[in-house]
Amino acid sequence: MFVVTLKFSENKTRASELMEGHKSWIQKGFESGLFLMVGSLQPNMGGGVFAHNTSREELEDFVAKDPFVVENVVTAEILEITPARLDDRLEFLAA
Repeated sequence: MFVVTLKFSENKTRASELMEGHKSWIQKGFESGLFLMVGSLQPNMGGGVFAHNTSREELEDFVAKDPFVVENVVTAEILEITPARLDDRLEFLAA
């Protein structure tokens, strides 16, 4: 399982012009089964993604294609988590 943080950079002001491409990238993440959740980092710091069912290399490649990353609107950090204990509702992550 992975947590991706997308923290705003000095080009934050370009976010509105790139938003449609960013939303399309998010949609592709859900359609491919890669993303479990996306949301905003508070207060107004950027975004966060829970991802699974992929390798780190594949996720790095996918994240690098986000228009926000390409145009330096955000800086991305990928954290890999190996679950040690899960609530029953999250057992699918152990597979």
